[in-house]
Amino acid sequence: MEYIFILGRNPELSILELKSRLGSFSYRQVGNAILTDVPQLNKGFITKLGGTIAIGEVVNIKKLDTSYIKSNKPRYVIWNFSDNEKFYEEIREELKSRFREEGFKATEKRISDFLKLQSGQEVRNLSSSKLIDEQYFVFNDRFGRIIETCDYEKLEKQDMEKPVRRESLAISPRLAKIMINLSKAEQDETIVDPFCGVGVIAQEALRLEIKVIGIDKDSEAIKGILKNLKWGKFQEKNYQIINTDSITAKIKKSNALVTEPSLGQVLKYAPNKEIASGIIKEYEKLIIKVLNNLKDSVSGRFVFTGPFIQTTSKTGIKRMGCDANKIINSTGLKLVSGFPVAEFRENQVVGREIFVLEH
Repeated sequence: MEYIFILGRNPELSILELKSRLGSFSYRQVGNAILTDVPQLNKGFITKLGGTIAIGEVVNIKKLDTSYIKSNKPRYVIWNFSDNEKFYEEIREELKSRFREEGFKATEKRISDFLKLQSGQEVRNLSSSKLIDEQYFVFNDRFGRIIETCDYEKLEKQDMEKPVRRESLAISPRLAKIMINLSKAEQDETIVDPFCGVGVIAQEALRLEIKVIGIDKDSEAIKGILKNLKWGKFQEKNYQIINTDSITAKIKKSNALVTEPSLGQVLKYAPNKEIASGIIKEYEKLIIKVLNNLKDSVSGRFVFTGPFIQTTSKTGIKRMGCDANKIINSTGLKLVSGFPVAEFRENQVVGREIFVLEH
């Protein structure tokens, strides 16, 4: 079946997440949307993804099923991912005509909000979806209906209401879910998070019905993750939390490693190259020791973040990240094609690079 995936602010990372979930596939891309032909998706598939805003299904407009429209006065939008303005206008008119023929008093709304991609490009973004009854799309010469959208309000509520949060240190639930998907861990398998903190990755994995071994040497973090997991009503049989140093920890066999180690000190201003280099070298020492300690206990992929630091120099502002060759040469692991991938916001001093390694 042909589907459109409308992606988040980092399309490159979102596509890699989809390929980890669906297997390799070919696609056409326009802005932050891709069109691809993949096997039929299960209902609720979008809830398993962290980097997708909406999923649409290609249909013949003449065969469009309107029986699902509940209101007699539906409000709808059309996502436009086509350079063919004539085709887009034809679709608009045909939809209006179709609604009139079937007795609907439909109103087309324009998408007026914008999402700034990591590349700096601004794209349309539907942020007020509760005011919209139906969503359609045009992608080059294809038309279709949006069948699923990400419930960002629910995700934010889950994150904000948990009892223990670490604002400056925490990874977002969205990125945690992307990383779990990049690991290719499946339902009922086990991931290990050697820097579990208060449990953002652990919670997202458990919501995907993946078991978790969480390790952290910070006893306060351990108290925090246990409170959060109890609050989330996760079954204790599905997770093991260990208060120890991941450099020496001994664990049972697991299927993947997914983690965000400490990315160094919190920086408000871009440091010079020397300071940034020092932070990165300390990080490299740490991740190499942990990977070497745990690699024999992990059968699948190793997914982790590394610091990607904005630095100042005479030639301007640049970003500096880890030496991937140093990490793979020191651990004997292999870098998966396409990685590392940068993940940062424009004014963020310490961003991330996502690494995926395997045996």
